[in-house]
Amino acid sequence: MAIIKTVACFAYLALAAVGLVPIAVVAILLRPLGLKRQMSVLIYRVAQGWSLSMISFIGCPMTVTGRENIPIEGGVCFVGNHSGIADILMLLAYAGRPVGFIAKKELLAVPLINMWISVIGGFFIDRKNPRKALATINSGVQRLRSGGAMIVFPEGSRSRGRGLGPFRPGAFRLATGSGAAIVPVAISGTYGLFEKNRRVVPCPVSVAFLEPIQTEGIPDDERKIVLAERVRSAIADALSRNAAGAEYENRV
Repeated sequence: MAIIKTVACFAYLALAAVGLVPIAVVAILLRPLGLKRQMSVLIYRVAQGWSLSMISFIGCPMTVTGRENIPIEGGVCFVGNHSGIADILMLLAYAGRPVGFIAKKELLAVPLINMWISVIGGFFIDRKNPRKALATINSGVQRLRSGGAMIVFPEGSRSRGRGLGPFRPGAFRLATGSGAAIVPVAISGTYGLFEKNRRVVPCPVSVAFLEPIQTEGIPDDERKIVLAERVRSAIADALSRNAAGAEYENRV
């Protein structure tokens, strides 16, 4: 059954990526005509609907809390732990607003996926080229300054069940450079969805949006380190409470 579900999920992913191309093309064509905001909302709703349908298709028992902590307006930097490849899926489904993210440049070579990352509001980073990497970060900062939202995973790579890793202070440049509020996100269970067994396995997943942390008021020379420690501590506490079996408020 696990193999059948795995094949079915990847088939659904491929069909959706192809079948929704006309919507992406329309959004790309209409954005230069003064409809950038409307097209951003449209693409977000499409991405959110696809994410929710995928979660339902997999059969994940979901627990989501703290969505009231997400600011409705203004720049927001979602900073989360990176447990598995499904983390982006969870944030697209439950962040409640259009979100972009920074992806590794290798994904530019993946047809359709590269288009959808760009249309959603993502940017590709070349970490081996400091000049290009800085330009990518600046694009993300500009998005936040204009009132958009971005996703950051400061561990740098997926933890794959090894627990919460150290946070790289440099990952907070988006927030410190834009002055955007940080919403820490504690995610658990996504590693077991696929990577743990190389099979799609329905397993409990929890996503907790924690209280926002303002980046203003922290001295410039302390911002990165102080923010990294504060955000990591908040996420670690939330993950610890979840592991101890604490009750969550909202089940979806």
